[in-house]
Amino acid sequence: MANPDLSAILPRVLIVSRRTVRKNKFVDFVGEYHLELIVGYGAVPVIVPRVNGVHMLLDSFKPIHGVLLCEGEDIDPSLYVADDGLSPEDMEEIRRLHASDTAIDKEKDTIELNLAKLCLERNIPYLGICRGSQVLNVACGGTLYQDIGKELSQKLPEELRVMHINYDDYDGHRHKVKVMENTPLHDWFRDSLEKGKMEILVNSYHHQGVKKLAQRLVPMAYAPDGLVEGFYDPDAYNPEEGKFIMGLQFHPERMRRPDSDEFDYPGCPAAYKEFVKAVIAYQKRLNSSTSAPRSLKLDQEMEKQRKVLVRSFFLARNIYAGGGDRNYPSKDSELEVGAEFLESNTALSLVQENRLKQMGATVRNASFYLDRLRKNEERESVARKLIGKMTAEQVSELMSFYHMMSRICSEVLERKLHSIMNEVGP
Repeated sequence: MANPDLSAILPRVLIVSRRTVRKNKFVDFVGEYHLELIVGYGAVPVIVPRVNGVHMLLDSFKPIHGVLLCEGEDIDPSLYVADDGLSPEDMEEIRRLHASDTAIDKEKDTIELNLAKLCLERNIPYLGICRGSQVLNVACGGTLYQDIGKELSQKLPEELRVMHINYDDYDGHRHKVKVMENTPLHDWFRDSLEKGKMEILVNSYHHQGVKKLAQRLVPMAYAPDGLVEGFYDPDAYNPEEGKFIMGLQFHPERMRRPDSDEFDYPGCPAAYKEFVKAVIAYQKRLNSSTSAPRSLKLDQEMEKQRKVLVRSFFLARNIYAGGGDRNYPSKDSELEVGAEFLESNTALSLVQENRLKQMGATVRNASFYLDRLRKNEERESVARKLIGKMTAEQVSELMSFYHMMSRICSEVLERKLHSIMNEVGP
């Protein structure tokens, strides 16, 4: 027997590619470490290509069980209302120093911000690495430094300044971060923290970063210069329940020893492991909520019959609850259709069948009650017409006769009840 199609079983994680130029043509790519970890922990990476117009086709990638955003150029500053006071000369120097990052890619911005907002709206697990963390902060209403060196480092004493990117030692460069207690990051790196210290060394490939952290997000780590290096939404974090909203400014998947796949710390892959755990749980929750069969779409004739049946039940309920409400339909058939349906339905369990028969009896009895009520009204109408033709003296004598009959009936009834009570005894 052939193995089932894993693509239909495993959860799907969307990852947006980054664009570069190779042989004078655009090429889209995603870092292999991201893909290996996603696959290794049990999910399927689905690449969303950075192609013009893809932001309008995101529904085509559903179902979406998780989103991983990582790497890329600077985010368009107009999206987070930058107010940095940078001069044209400053901007020119920034573009010269960070030429590979400062080219704005508005299509990628649109794709990723739409995905981030979708995750926030529907509680889809989201992991943002480097640029992906910045996208998350912007999507939540936070802001960014357009350039850490110009806006942050130059304002600090020399001993607090941090080099966040080193082109001469790109993969080997590390700087300290202080890990906050009672956060996921603390749990993952707990065994690697020196006694009395809450610090680890992380890699760094960015010249931008979080300036104002969005209100719903909580810091997990700071660099010595005060820059937020990791954050999450504590109200949307519970991997076992399919909840995961997090951003890491550093790249834990690339924190490996030189010429080796061994991680700097055992906790480095934990973000991916917990993220995929949340993705799997989210998929299960999504499947359970959509597994119920959809209601049938009725044709015009069946829909008409359904409405008649519903009205039958509605009228019977009102008659039963009203205890004599005279606002009844002109045709008994409106009630009878409900009784006929309920009493004829036998393709059910015994308990269900008895319950439906009871409901049918209620509907049927409501119909009989209306029939009696209608006959009484007809008799009343005839009596009114007859009495209306009588003289005042005749009407007065008739009233006296019925008063006498009422008194006699009351006396006889009282004697009979008294006799019954004596027969029963104490």
